[in-house]
Amino acid sequence: MKNIFTKIVAIAATSAATVTLASGVNNPAQAVDFNFNWQGNAGYSAIGSFSYDETTAPTIISESGAGPTNFLQSLNVSFFDPSNNILGTYNTVSAGVSQSNFFTFNFDTSTQSLFGPFNIGGGTGVIGEYFFSGTVGDSLRLRMDVDQLGTSILIDENSGSIQVSSASVPEPTAILGLLALSVLGIGSNLKKKNQLSC
Repeated sequence: MKNIFTKIVAIAATSAATVTLASGVNNPAQAVDFNFNWQGNAGYSAIGSFSYDETTAPTIISESGAGPTNFLQSLNVSFFDPSNNILGTYNTVSAGVSQSNFFTFNFDTSTQSLFGPFNIGGGTGVIGEYFFSGTVGDSLRLRMDVDQLGTSILIDENSGSIQVSSASVPEPTAILGLLALSVLGIGSNLKKKNQLSC
């Protein structure tokens, strides 16, 4: 009975290792994720995240307009009032496609910092949409569209300061690799116990 169990564990370990290796070969993409947050002078705020494939991204990622992006895979943002009530959430980029004609994004992958012109959030011309724009390091503003003619009102602003932090999580292949090693360790321990009991 113990021999059968040992064989099952060995087969499971081999299968897990095979899946791990196959995943690594068939899925070379290495998504890297970042979080960002902004605080306006009047207490309004924005938090969000973005991701790109670090194996294909250049040192400088620059994106603009609607449609397929060059390197950015996702970007979402949520806006909050001073009491931390949510004003709106927007998926400006989803599955490598920008939803906004006004989208502007610049990121230095070596310094892990945003720079230059910046425009995210709403941007589809719907009344009541919030959008966040300006120039990083100069002035960033949270605005709200009040009509379909492009008229907006200023909600809050700051001197252009925005914080970016890494939000990296283990890749699926790394998780499978740890699982394979764990199963191999269990199998090795059972084999030793089986040999000692014989």
